[in-house]
Amino acid sequence: MSTASSVGAAAKTPATEFDRYVVIGNPIAHSKSPWIHARFAAQTGEAVAYDRLLAPVDAFVSTVRAFIEQGGRGLNVTVPFKLEAHAFADRLSPRAAAAGAVNTLKVEADGSVSGDNTDGVGLVRDIEQNLGVTLAGKRVLLLGAGGAARGVVLPLVDAGVLEVAIVNRTASKAIELAATFEGTRARVYGGSADIANGAFDVIVNATAGSLGGEVPSYGVESVGAETLAYDMMYSAQPTVFMRDAAARGARVADGLGMLVEQAAESFAIWRGVRPDSATVLAELRAMLAAPSQAT
Repeated sequence: MSTASSVGAAAKTPATEFDRYVVIGNPIAHSKSPWIHARFAAQTGEAVAYDRLLAPVDAFVSTVRAFIEQGGRGLNVTVPFKLEAHAFADRLSPRAAAAGAVNTLKVEADGSVSGDNTDGVGLVRDIEQNLGVTLAGKRVLLLGAGGAARGVVLPLVDAGVLEVAIVNRTASKAIELAATFEGTRARVYGGSADIANGAFDVIVNATAGSLGGEVPSYGVESVGAETLAYDMMYSAQPTVFMRDAAARGARVADGLGMLVEQAAESFAIWRGVRPDSATVLAELRAMLAAPSQAT
């Protein structure tokens, strides 16, 4: 299943009248986004067709422009194009400006393009709504200082966290990222693993370490009896970070819920209606357990 037109909505409107959206990236064949948005469209009755779009690594802008010229209404943006999408947008939401990266582009009625970043709000909603952990007043340890980490700091602050400690192998990058949030309502600070003093309520792995079987350094004392250890990566089996944190006594979760929740936010930006993300997450989780059925 690759588009909403395959979910039965074609009976009420010809396929040519569907509004076209894509997820653009390189590589992109693995993306679950078309399946997720097809389910959202089926739920809401929105006339949406959603596909994957592979862009050459040196031709993001021309590929996007061609899609828009052909009537495209919006794009989700994934690796490696989020920085280029940030530069491409005519205007940015506050969270996209803070993140320095864009994962959602919307073509407005006047032809201009708005850029947003839904990754952080997807993380917050997954933690609070799906996992039942209230973030207000909590201590958060954020592992990594790259694009994934940058996109979640402001939404965490807006959720009312007490502090965000950003730890990175290259400490200067964590310090630099933290400095961009100086003066916000939460204490945001960065450095190497030795700044993570005491137990944290939530530990978020925003590194790509799980892809290579690597556990980032975060200190045994960082995990307390009530700690949630959250890996922004996901797979059918627990990631190496999740296994490591569980062995230290943490409750663990992967980033599949974040994937669905950020997609729901994008859908709401485009269509003005919020889908039932919990149902889609449960379906997708079941499909991951039987990967031959997940397309």
